Formats: sequence, C-alpha cells, structure tokens
Amino acid sequence: MKIFIAGPRKVTKLNDQVKDRLENIKRNNYTVLVGDANGVDKAVQSYFNNVFYYNVIVYSVNGKPRNNVGNWDTKNIVLNQKKKDFSYYTAKDKEMAKDADFGLMIWNGKSRGTLNNIINLSRLNKKTLLYFLPGKTFITIKNLEDINKLISGCDSETRKIFDELMENNKNSNEFEQQSLKI
Repeated sequence: MKIFIAGPRKVTKLNDQVKDRLENIKRNNYTVLVGDANGVDKAVQSYFNNVFYYNVIVYSVNGKPRNNVGNWDTKNIVLNQKKKDFSYYTAKDKEMAKDADFGLMIWNGKSRGTLNNIINLSRLNKKTLLYFLPGKTFITIKNLEDINKLISGCDSETRKIFDELMENNKNSNEFEQQSLKI
C-alpha cells in the first residue's frame, strides 16, 4: 500500500498522535510518498530517517529535491513551467495523489496546498486520514461531502479558499477522468 503524506510548510513538528500513525505505517511496511518541502514534508522525512525506515519515495519538481533527508529514491515531475507558483508545486502533489492508495494529511485548517491534496484524493475516490490540528483529532475523509462538512466549521477565509480550489478543480477534468478508472 502506498500512503501519500503531506501537510503545511508552517508545521515543522509532529506530535505523538501523528508519530503513532507513522509508526503504524512503518510496522506495516507501507510505501511512503512524500514531497520535498520544508514543514511537514521535512518533518515526516526526518522521522522516518531517525527510525531507519527506507520504504520512502520523495517527489520533487524539475530536478533535485529541496529536501531528501534519508537519501531515498525520488520521483521527479518534469514541467515546462519555470514560474514557481501554486500550480508548479502542486504538480508533484497531483502525482502523489494519483500514485497513492490512501492519504495521511496533517492540516492546520489554513493551508491551501494541504486542502487541495485532500480534495484531489477525494476526487480520485481515495480516502484520507486527516489529522486536524485545531481539534487535535483524526477525521476520515471519504468524499467531497466529508470535506464540505469539515469546511463548514472553519472560518470564512478557509471556506473561501475551499470554494476557489473547488472552482479551479472544476475547470480541470483531469481527476474526474482518472476516477472512472478506479
């Protein structure tokens, strides 16, 4: 099983609840798909490096990963785009969502990128175990309705980000086409 793990760049430390889940992943020898950003990506990489876990693949865009703490195998997503904007960095996230069987997202209730990952996994009919930092709780996300329910309890800024991401994703049928194959 391949687990896509991600979260905000602003979150640099993992609490014991998240570490317990990472230990379960290790115990089951699941393949970890993780990005190369600072924040949660780097913290997850550091955790697995510290426990000598090698079943990790680091995803990056256009070349050498920014972080590859354990010198693991990498998957490089090649883009013709040079501008390093939201779509540039989310290209690797889309590939991880496609390659994964399941998602483990750590979300602070604010991160646009992490919320986008949850949406992408849902559109691919893949479950996400979400660690919601504001509530310090795990929530299983099975579909877009579950995300709507979660977002309804968030502040107006987060609801606006969600609406924008849904509108942007509606204009792209990439995931709807993919979900038919599952």
